[in-house]
Amino acid sequence: MRSSEPLTQGRLLAWTLVLGAALALSVLLGVAWGTSSLSLVDLLPGGPPLSEQARAVFVDVRLPRVLAAAVLGGALSVAGVVFQALLRNPLADPYVLGVSGGASIGGVLALLLGLGGAASLLGELAVPAFAFLGALGALFLIEWVATVGGKLTVYTVLLTGAIFNAFAAALIYFIQTIASLEQLHAIVFYLMGSVPLLGYRGVGLLAAASVLATVALLSMARDYNALTIGEEGAAQLGVDVERIKRRTFVLGSLLTGLAVSVAGLIGFVGLVVPHLLRLLLGPDHRLLLPAALLGGGSFLVLADLVARVVVAPGELPVGVVTALVGGPFFLSLLRRRGARYDFS
Repeated sequence: MRSSEPLTQGRLLAWTLVLGAALALSVLLGVAWGTSSLSLVDLLPGGPPLSEQARAVFVDVRLPRVLAAAVLGGALSVAGVVFQALLRNPLADPYVLGVSGGASIGGVLALLLGLGGAASLLGELAVPAFAFLGALGALFLIEWVATVGGKLTVYTVLLTGAIFNAFAAALIYFIQTIASLEQLHAIVFYLMGSVPLLGYRGVGLLAAASVLATVALLSMARDYNALTIGEEGAAQLGVDVERIKRRTFVLGSLLTGLAVSVAGLIGFVGLVVPHLLRLLLGPDHRLLLPAALLGGGSFLVLADLVARVVVAPGELPVGVVTALVGGPFFLSLLRRRGARYDFS
């Protein structure tokens, strides 16, 4: 199922409203359901007042977590869309260019050094702070290595990212061998990916950064459309290809680094959601980018809901759920479509 309709303001508005409504419904379901549940009526304006205990659970804990899942899912999906456009490869995801490896190293080092507890100097911010610094370090290193003759070559970036990810994985395996059992448990859970409890302020800051990056990427949507015919063809249409490549690499990597720094490695969100939306809505990035922000948010909110309830009162890492759902779905999708995939 692939749309070939030309993009109009009405179509853009209609899909934005549909996906926005789906996200709102996902958020309501995520807040209402769990080990203790409410009906959706109780959460709507004008519903019965919540008890103090219910307010503590649903307003102070569950709602900020659900909102964080929505923001993280949207950020990963947007990064997936632009990296697929940049590389012209449907298998590209937010982790393909190596920044996630740097973030993982930073987060794992913070856990190894015992900086993740509330008693540490940075408290709960230690792991995200170290992870984001690792992401920035990887971003600058990969861009420096992949820049040849003042130009950023896409395939060199891809190869550099793959090599750096392999190096990061080896370093993380080494850290795991010298970690204590308690540290090892924390490291493994972090690497599996989980939605954190950020609080409203943290969610707001993460949402602001994600929306600003998405708006900046959306301003290049027509250029991504031109890149579907190749770099030379886009350049002949007046696109500053080198500028687009660098801005995409930096902004997409920053979105990825932010997501990994606070949530670990949540796989398949940035691969399956962009792929599905491209098949459903067509290749126009003026629609794909806002759709990815909303659709990715819905997907991760529902995945986090499953992670919270399927083994209640325990909890699965949400990265396990996204892999278990996304992997078979993606394979079945490829099986049905065969090799028929393009970006035009």
